[in-house]
Amino acid sequence: MAQSVPVLAITAGEPAGIGPDLCMQLAQHAHGCVLVVLADKILLQQRAALLGLDVQLHDYDPQQTSPLPPGHLRVLHISLVQPAQAGKLNPANSRYVLDLLTRAAQGCQAGEFGGMVTAPIHKGIINDAGIPFTGHTEFLAEQTHTAQVVMMLAGGGLRVALATTHLALREVPDAITPALLESVLCIIQHDLTRRFGITEPRILVAGLNPHAGEGGYLGREEIDIMIPVLDKLRAQGINVSAPLPADTLFTPQRLAQCDCVLAMYHDQGLPVLKHASFGQGVNVTLGLPIIRTSVDHGTALELAGTGRADAGSLLEAIRMAADMVQHEKLLFGHPHERAA
Repeated sequence: MAQSVPVLAITAGEPAGIGPDLCMQLAQHAHGCVLVVLADKILLQQRAALLGLDVQLHDYDPQQTSPLPPGHLRVLHISLVQPAQAGKLNPANSRYVLDLLTRAAQGCQAGEFGGMVTAPIHKGIINDAGIPFTGHTEFLAEQTHTAQVVMMLAGGGLRVALATTHLALREVPDAITPALLESVLCIIQHDLTRRFGITEPRILVAGLNPHAGEGGYLGREEIDIMIPVLDKLRAQGINVSAPLPADTLFTPQRLAQCDCVLAMYHDQGLPVLKHASFGQGVNVTLGLPIIRTSVDHGTALELAGTGRADAGSLLEAIRMAADMVQHEKLLFGHPHERAA
């Protein structure tokens, strides 16, 4: 389906959280792309009433994807299992949440949507429903049959990718193998070039241990695992640094020399990123055959239905996804063909 502007699927996320609120707020803004919100239409109407928003909802028709004016929102209706109450989790609706993601991913793979943008979900309540679930990233990897994906957050002038994601700290050193490190860095290189338009990405790599191992005195992972892989990739033309101490990596002088930082684990890199951009940051899944961005925050149950939720991160995620779609079209033609 050829489109002059990107068509993006927006999943409304956990129905008890602020996702539906944020989706309704989208109708108050002009967008440089076509938005299709995947949600229960009745839920959106109820949340609009709580928020005092006058929004006209239009049923999604794949043959009619012209932009709508402010005050209007296009909705692909997917039914809740049970009625949702703002701020009150209900495990019965966990399947609905996953149905939103599945439908959006299928639409992206089929070329119906140029990319997908996800509002926040609640991992705990999905697991409480008896469905094993670790997060959007892992779920979409499974849906698209992708062996390796990379979580990257962007905001505040930073891009921070993670070698490991939702993993207990004691398990991280064993997880960082030469194969993993090489795969992650190749994905970062590929997607920064293809989807962000960066011709020669510069990647700074954080060491695992304090002081990047202090020459082996504080751990040998840098010497035994990381340096050989980084040397190999550098010889192949990928611009990666040696392992750098994480406590001095996030300084203006260092960051001015890079396009992305690779942190070894979740809480090594993300606190810095979120300090710089919380509420305006974007979560990006690299390595998928589809484009997926997301907000950088959670469901904020206490704010649902109050009108106090800020749509800033969702708006940034939409802008970034639209830019990624356009970069792929400009550089490689059809946005759903991945380079070999």
